[in-house]
Amino acid sequence: MRRRQFISLFGGAAAAWPLMAHAQQSGRVRRIGLLLPFGKNNSELQAAFDAFKQSLQGAGWIEDRGVRFEPRYTDGSAEQNRIAAAELVATAPDVIFAYGNPTVGALRQATQMIPIVFIQVSDPVGSGFVTDLAHPGANITGFHNFETAIGGKWLELLKQIAPEMRRTMVVYHPDVAANIAFFRAAETASGSLGVKVTAAGLRSAAEIEPALTTFAGEPNGGLIVAPYPLVIANRDRIIELTARLRLPAIYSFSFFPAFGGLVSYAPNQIDQWRRAAAYVDRILRGISPGELPLQLPTKYELIINSKTAKALGLEIPNKLFITADEVIE
Repeated sequence: MRRRQFISLFGGAAAAWPLMAHAQQSGRVRRIGLLLPFGKNNSELQAAFDAFKQSLQGAGWIEDRGVRFEPRYTDGSAEQNRIAAAELVATAPDVIFAYGNPTVGALRQATQMIPIVFIQVSDPVGSGFVTDLAHPGANITGFHNFETAIGGKWLELLKQIAPEMRRTMVVYHPDVAANIAFFRAAETASGSLGVKVTAAGLRSAAEIEPALTTFAGEPNGGLIVAPYPLVIANRDRIIELTARLRLPAIYSFSFFPAFGGLVSYAPNQIDQWRRAAAYVDRILRGISPGELPLQLPTKYELIINSKTAKALGLEIPNKLFITADEVIE
């Protein structure tokens, strides 16, 4: 069961009134660009985008009155990200919202001036986006999702759920520095857990099935699926393959178990979109992104699909049932 904080409607509305007045009196419609590495019909994207808009509305930015959104969607490939980033920068928005390491990398090449607020970015210092978490000092800030050591935590959780696992493959993008760091962290943790860790660096959807099928050719295997856009775009395909090949898998996106994935340990994405909206609001009011410190999620969620566990012949330990934020029956 999720814990939710009750916020007074009256208090929230009262706080928003002066901000709304400020936005409406300025007389200029601000433009927010968004670079999103997956299709516009993605259900999780739309729910998160709605939460983003609602948070900005609560701060006084009314769509088509005080602010206009200009999203660009890509297939997650480096070329599509580069093209969309250049197109978006050419429109000269007031601020750009970016999702994930590849899109931030493309935007960083396209502009050093337009403010950028990101979410779902791992290891922003190691990736070369900023030099300091507390004082980014340039045009980029936002919310990073995982410390690199999380690779070891994913392996530990998967081993608890699938104790017979002796082999683990990390599905990751070989050009994303943070993904490589997750793999290295899992390697470091593997010795004490009695698991051999290998990697599958995948850049395209066509590589997914051959990699998973080959790995499943030997027994006692499991998967760690690292966070990058290709995984989101191929969510259903990956979940179907892990079920058919009987591979227990842990995911880095919290919505995977709702669609049949075994387990996830990840930040709440809706929360990150809302927090990013607060940063966008502050930038639109004149704060430099370099003055806004990068932040980690306030909480990671453990979500388990018990139906999938049963189908794989796995028994979820009581400790994980008790500590899980959500168990899907």
